[in-house]
Amino acid sequence: MTHPPWRQGFHSAVDALIYALSVYGVPAVIGVVTLVALLAWDSQYETRDSKPLPITVFEERGAALSPAQAAERLRGVPAVPHHDTRLSEAPFWFAFTTAEGASGGEIELPSRHALQVECWNARTLDPVGGANRSAESGAVRALKAGFAIAPGAAGLALLCRGSFAGPARISALQWPAGQLATSAQEFHRNAGLLEGGLLVLAAFVLVTAIINREWLHVLLAAWLLASLRMGALSAGWDTQWLGRSIPPDWILLARKLTIAAYFVLTYALFARLFRDDLRRVGSAWLLHVAQWSCLVMLAAALALPFARFLPVMWVTVGVGIAVIVFFLARLLLVTRSAVAMWYAASLAIVLLAGIYEVLAAALGVKVLIGAVNSVTAALSSSLLCALAIAEQMRQERLERMQAQAALKNAYEVIPIGLFTLARDGAFERVNPALAAMLGAEPAHGERRYWRDHFEPGSWDLLQDMVRKRSGSELEIRGVARAGGAPRWYHVKAALTGERIEGSLQDFTERLEATATLRFLAENDPLTGVLNRRGVEKVLAQAAQEAAAGRPLAVAYLDLDRFKLINDLFGHVAGDEVLRQASRRIEALLAEGQALGRIGGDEFVIVFRGAPIQSAAAICRGLVEAIGGAAFQTGDKAFQVRISIGLVEVAGPLAVKDAISVADRACRDAKAGAGEGLVVYQRGARMFRDREQELRLVERLGAGVAPEGLFLMMQPIMSLRAPYGSLDFEVLVRMREDDGSVTPAGVIIAAAENNGRAAVIDRWVLSNTLAWLERHRDALATTRFATMNLSGASLNDEKFVQDAFAMLRDSPRAVERLCIEITEGVALHDLGNTRRFIERVRGYGAKLALDDFGAGYTSFSYLKELPADALKIDGSFIKGVNAHPANLAIVEAIVELGRNFGMQTIAEWAEDRATVEALAQIGVDYVQGYAIAHPQDPAQLLGATSAAGFITDPEVLRYVRDTLAPARTLELWDPLGEAPRAGMH
Repeated sequence: MTHPPWRQGFHSAVDALIYALSVYGVPAVIGVVTLVALLAWDSQYETRDSKPLPITVFEERGAALSPAQAAERLRGVPAVPHHDTRLSEAPFWFAFTTAEGASGGEIELPSRHALQVECWNARTLDPVGGANRSAESGAVRALKAGFAIAPGAAGLALLCRGSFAGPARISALQWPAGQLATSAQEFHRNAGLLEGGLLVLAAFVLVTAIINREWLHVLLAAWLLASLRMGALSAGWDTQWLGRSIPPDWILLARKLTIAAYFVLTYALFARLFRDDLRRVGSAWLLHVAQWSCLVMLAAALALPFARFLPVMWVTVGVGIAVIVFFLARLLLVTRSAVAMWYAASLAIVLLAGIYEVLAAALGVKVLIGAVNSVTAALSSSLLCALAIAEQMRQERLERMQAQAALKNAYEVIPIGLFTLARDGAFERVNPALAAMLGAEPAHGERRYWRDHFEPGSWDLLQDMVRKRSGSELEIRGVARAGGAPRWYHVKAALTGERIEGSLQDFTERLEATATLRFLAENDPLTGVLNRRGVEKVLAQAAQEAAAGRPLAVAYLDLDRFKLINDLFGHVAGDEVLRQASRRIEALLAEGQALGRIGGDEFVIVFRGAPIQSAAAICRGLVEAIGGAAFQTGDKAFQVRISIGLVEVAGPLAVKDAISVADRACRDAKAGAGEGLVVYQRGARMFRDREQELRLVERLGAGVAPEGLFLMMQPIMSLRAPYGSLDFEVLVRMREDDGSVTPAGVIIAAAENNGRAAVIDRWVLSNTLAWLERHRDALATTRFATMNLSGASLNDEKFVQDAFAMLRDSPRAVERLCIEITEGVALHDLGNTRRFIERVRGYGAKLALDDFGAGYTSFSYLKELPADALKIDGSFIKGVNAHPANLAIVEAIVELGRNFGMQTIAEWAEDRATVEALAQIGVDYVQGYAIAHPQDPAQLLGATSAAGFITDPEVLRYVRDTLAPARTLELWDPLGEAPRAGMH
């Protein structure tokens, strides 16, 4: 039935009128009436003001007093309006007299910190009554926050004894007849309003949090309850909860925990609410101060009595409030969020009220108590919280509407296909992207089905996936269109009621690109064999099988003189040689044996399941296959040989360690051992050396000197005055847990290979200087003590600065120190080395060039290096008699050093013939087993010369009979204290 238009318009107008009255009219009338009631109507609980009574007070200290003794003592005490206990928990006696003409009135003792009160007639000392928080007698009873007395007559003098906990203020108020009861009704009404209002608000917030799963609101609900209890504490009705009296023994603990919980919840709410904004304002360390103040507050509440808890609380709350106020001010300047501002205002009211109550309690400033306290703060902050919640709900609704509009737009323009399917597989809705994927648009009224566009069985797979609600994904192949290959699609879908909602992405190109990237991730693009990552992956799997007992061998291959091909004919020719070499190697490998290229011309073969003998036979074949036939590239032919290091892997050996050991074996083969192939079977010394090095690396990994390091000293004898001085070289050793000793070469090699050389050198230098300083008097004949510095340490700026500091701080020990620098390191950066030498000599130390003559010596550099000594490389000394050329070289070095004013030290002197030859050509010092093995430092303290350590009879006879008689009386200052020729 249709209604005429005028009737429909009438009904619409009536409906709009009712809506306007409900939304605008009724709330406006309620607001006006409420305002009139507050301003013009009489209060239902209107009372006449109470009258404060002067009181005399003293604190009972020591033994308890009788009423008569207390009354006598109070006679000389002046009357005051009130008295503050200042946290004292001792009993207080106080007396007052009711006003004349106020018969029938009552006396209120309003302190909320009062625990117990007993009263007597001050003139007759007859009991008037007494009360505490759980019992009362006579005319005294608990009322409101404190206690009340019904004296019954005007001008009555009362004597009372009270116990208090907290910052109590003792005072007495006289109320007209019946007015105290009215005030008590108003007190309990306000308490009920506050408790009921905040409980309802907290319950509403909690329900909202549960429904919306917004856990910030759970925190807010807890904070509102804490605010309620703080209001109760401030108003004095915290002795009850929901109309039930709290046991007296629980009251003080409940007060402490209430304050601590409120403080913690306020901080937690603040930090959670402004978590994102706090990152923008900085000063994070201040927030940590507030965090720790929460813990301090909780600990104090649990551990301290109430009187000692309060000062801690005042300080902690003061600090925490200052921090939060600081951040609130910063936040309000940075953020413009209305929700944040409402929450900030709510917190600010509570904090300001808290500041005032702290000051009032701590300093006795109680001018505004009753107007500004936790009750008014709780009500005001709760109202502001309600406004904040409303604003947040409004913003969430606005954001939801915007999100819906954005979602609709995104549905139309997103490049991902979106669809809605009926339960029979028919497409009910598709976005433009999916329509393009599926082909032409269906004709009007035509239904398209899933099975029409995708491979057989895909519809069943999709249904199984959405029924399981596993959130998994599906990859399916589309039906090939005419003239094209089938496409691959990625499907995500979920069951929504009776429909299937999902998305579809074409990832055909990505699939093809991923296959290419997967191949390149583990294969070398030039040769097609495995790359380093692929080799490590295969080797890691094979190592697991080897740990279970399956054979495993690893070969490291290096093409000899390959760099020459690149340099002479270019990288195109070199790349072709690498490709052909890879094909030759693969042709000789069996199934399960993997080839990989891990460097320019370096390859690795993983022999899975192959005994070491079989792997060695294949490697010999490879040496012949690579070197036996030339590599043809265009019109050029290249002859290339190969070096192979083959190791047998047994047990749990790390991948990088297996490759490293094989690399060492390859270097041995490249050096000429084994005719191109070097094989290390299990148990070979190479593996033990590697394990020892790894243990050292692990001990050096923390950047501190490992435990077990100790010093040894090897005497250095002067060939000019063998018995005239006790000089020596400082050597480092390390004692293992089993008592064995690791020599210096292993320690230094491990440290240098792993970037920890400075750790060792710093320890040796520090301990050497300390030992020289400590035993200065016992080393009266010592002219110098040498110690070697690693090249890596000299390139470590931090170590160099530390070394200079140690030299500066040990001036007496430095006089005897001679630092050895390897010649190759010195020449690597001549300018830096010269500056280092000059700085060290400036502190008083001496410098020696170690291993002189080895490597790439260039004598012309000597004039640029102001060194004190040349330490001749031991390889020349060891064969000085067997090889005349060595003797000639050493003699030339001696003459060269003499011309530059440098002393010469020959190491590795192991017999009399060597010592004699060195003396004859003018070497200044000699070091080696012919003189002494490395000694414990304590052994040197009892000696006077290096010659005293000689044990070889022939060497001893030669030194005593030939060197000593001729030169014992010769006055000569070691290491060239005399002027040096050619020095700048």
